[in-house]
Amino acid sequence: MKLKVNDEVKVVSGKDKGKTGKVEKVYPKENKVLVGGMNQYKRHLKKQVQGQESQIVTLTKPLPVFNVALVCPKCGKQTRVQFEIEKGKKQRVCGKCGKAI
Repeated sequence: MKLKVNDEVKVVSGKDKGKTGKVEKVYPKENKVLVGGMNQYKRHLKKQVQGQESQIVTLTKPLPVFNVALVCPKCGKQTRVQFEIEKGKKQRVCGKCGKAI
């Protein structure tokens, strides 16, 4: 997976297309990422105990990795991630400006 927690991403497709946010959690087995404030849904909950009221809860669901693109912190453009090996370490590199992410 090329995205990590706290990466700035832009939503490429879906109902939140064009919005940007930070990755809060990564689900590598499912190829999904949880982006704060994106892909929110309402859930209606019945009362569970007598005296408690029913409520509407807002849930944030994970987005597929294919629907988001990384925003380079250096050039600020939406980019793909490339890898380079320097001094025996693998680094993520911006595809547009070529600087380390």
